Amino acid sequence: MNSSFKKIAGVIWLLVFVSILLVVTSVYGGNKIDLKGLFNRSSSGLNEIKEKVITRQEVVEEESAIIDVVDKVSPSVVSIIVKTVTFDLFSGPTASEEGIGTGFIVSPNGLIVTNSHVVDSVDGQYSVVLKDGTSYDVESINLDEQSDLAILQIAGRNLPAVQLGDSDILKVGQKAIAIGNALGRFQNTVTTGVVSGVGRQLTASSGFGFSGDTKVYESVIQTDAAINPGNSGGPLLNSSGQVIGINVATTRGADNISFAIPVNTLKPVLEGFLRDGRIIKPYLGISYTLITDDIAKARNMPQGAFVSAVFPDTPAKKAGLERGDVIVKIDGKEINSENSVAKVVSERKVGDTIQLEIDRSVLTNKSEKLTLQVVLEESPNTTR
Repeated sequence: MNSSFKKIAGVIWLLVFVSILLVVTSVYGGNKIDLKGLFNRSSSGLNEIKEKVITRQEVVEEESAIIDVVDKVSPSVVSIIVKTVTFDLFSGPTASEEGIGTGFIVSPNGLIVTNSHVVDSVDGQYSVVLKDGTSYDVESINLDEQSDLAILQIAGRNLPAVQLGDSDILKVGQKAIAIGNALGRFQNTVTTGVVSGVGRQLTASSGFGFSGDTKVYESVIQTDAAINPGNSGGPLLNSSGQVIGINVATTRGADNISFAIPVNTLKPVLEGFLRDGRIIKPYLGISYTLITDDIAKARNMPQGAFVSAVFPDTPAKKAGLERGDVIVKIDGKEINSENSVAKVVSERKVGDTIQLEIDRSVLTNKSEKLTLQVVLEESPNTTR
């Protein structure tokens, strides 16, 4: 009896084992069980899960880094408001307030940086609004129109100031974060992107808020972080929350192309203001267009700075510089996109003498080269 039971049980177990073999074989499509394949499939599945977890972790960490930057810097970003009063013959005086731009606090004692074109109206009364809603009247405005920068003074004390980074070490592709008063209505709007390019030259029209016809910027930062009207003057930040640029303009008719003034352009202006109480910069007194190597070859022109205007009673005018001249070198240094006239002059001091090597052949069609000595004077500074 026991022997028969054991035989029957053995047959049953054999049938179960064969059934399992048939099922497994049919599932994996073969007459043999590929144990190695089963192991590889299991490992592949585990690796896929691991990759998804790592990817999700990286996304979360990136989001967390952006949130940390915004939490850190937003209290230092201000909205700039202009108050105007107009008089109508029928309705009488009318007062209005409008958000026109953005700024950021650079000193706990109430110094704020923005673009000069944001606060260049003589008819408006300006104030700033902090993130917490606190409002301060602007007591004084110091303009550096050449660089499109302005330093505002308010009465606030112990204010949260930003940390300035180094725009000379920027790499294309690194994270860029913009904070600003978008459209003059949406305070502390945050947009993100990357540094799309460095050393760009930009010509902005009066449609961006400039009092003149155009404004030429040299060596600006290009980013795909959205910068809208009202963002002008706000900070462009790196992933550490340091200011790497001052947002200035976007390009109409093109998506994801915006520009910022490198923060290293601001640093000497701010240092001089903190030292002297006003903006003091050396001044040449010209308007020019940079002729790059590519343009020079295409137009059969010398590379350098083509002088489009020489302003009256300026160092350039006194030295004999003329419209149509091309400044090829300053103090022996070639003028190009990395070494522009504005950059060279900004590195000098008021009273310094610089030597200009001039090519005057563009308009005269004669091979004429000159060397001029120019004594730099103090740039006209508008303080209100």
